[in-house]
Amino acid sequence: MEPLNPFAERVLDLVERIPPGKVMTYGDIAEYLGEGGPRQVGKVMSTWGGGVPWWRVVHADGGGAAPDHLQRCLAHWREEGTPLRGQRADMRLARWDGRSAEREEPSADFQ
Repeated sequence: MEPLNPFAERVLDLVERIPPGKVMTYGDIAEYLGEGGPRQVGKVMSTWGGGVPWWRVVHADGGGAAPDHLQRCLAHWREEGTPLRGQRADMRLARWDGRSAEREEPSADFQ
């Protein structure tokens, strides 16, 4: 496994701060941090995301991680009370903007 880089540290720190019952998309995380993009966040999550609440990071349509993790993802969401629409997070209700747990200033562009 490659060594953890500063971008990966920032991604993982933010994922750890997503509250139970809430989600962020890969793109939301990149936008919040003001760097990288959804694919770079996905790379971080696939390489080092096992130690953080990975089920709180979703695709833009509310779909969870890889299909082989769907049942585990759904179990975590149900346990945490994440609003769902079928087998996806209800993005209108579950999306977190990062504002309630800020440790440092977010990107000015994130809303």
